[in-house]
Amino acid sequence: MAQPRGNRHYPLMIATDVIEILQVFEQNHIGLHIDGGWAVDALLGEQTRAHTDLDIAVEHKDIEKIRALFEQRGYSNVPRDDTWECNFVLGDDKGRQIDIHSYTFDSQGKHVYGVAYPFESLTGTGSINGHRVKCISPEWLVRFHTGYTPDENDFHDVRALCQRFGIQMPVEYAEFVRKEEQDSQNIS
Repeated sequence: MAQPRGNRHYPLMIATDVIEILQVFEQNHIGLHIDGGWAVDALLGEQTRAHTDLDIAVEHKDIEKIRALFEQRGYSNVPRDDTWECNFVLGDDKGRQIDIHSYTFDSQGKHVYGVAYPFESLTGTGSINGHRVKCISPEWLVRFHTGYTPDENDFHDVRALCQRFGIQMPVEYAEFVRKEEQDSQNIS
């Protein structure tokens, strides 16, 4: 199944793919936290939209092991403009993509290297198809969806998190909220 974007179709990362990937991490005793759209759906306890990849946060010390494990499974680097040693994408011939973000904390939980996840952001728990997962906390997922121009998927995710967890909608989404209110008035 593919999701259209412009003139191209991107394969979807479905829940069974996510579980399969998580099992590789679990079987090899590598911790991770789900980020991005799948983290939103894990926190909500159900899939609410299509996803083209799986975003994960891992300790940087595990990167070489992760690369080796997934290379054995047919994954290789997906070239992107924002790739660096702490943020890269691995993809396989089925089009599945894992967007890997790595970090390092010192013994006091202070970020010292890699993608700047705050320690307290790695406290969420959720479920994907009944499979318990660690993920980014709802408050931090909302924060991570600010500071740039959001799209419809961002609004969908942020609105769902704000409604479910009683979080205030960020100002970046005011135009989306206004449009939604106008659309609902036009329907009435």
